[in-house]
Amino acid sequence: MSFRPLHDRVVIRRIEETNKTKGGIIIPDTAKEKPQEGEVVAVGGGARDETGKLHPLDVKKGDRVLFGKWSGTEVKINGEDLLIAKESDILGVIA
Repeated sequence: MSFRPLHDRVVIRRIEETNKTKGGIIIPDTAKEKPQEGEVVAVGGGARDETGKLHPLDVKKGDRVLFGKWSGTEVKINGEDLLIAKESDILGVIA
């Protein structure tokens, strides 16, 4: 099954952080927070304004992005946990 987001929505795959602190302390899975960094897997066609003009998205497939802690909706597609969010939920692109 393939999935294509609509309008200004973006599909993001979370990038897992290391499970060890800089000091060498191992963090158990139960104490970890969900990462707020991810890779864009797919993007929608863009948002339309009041006149119907299409505005393309600023992010593209493959971009590494930061997003808000409570952003988007978590879904499982082809057995993979992904996040579907609006482009406005993305805080920025990591260069």
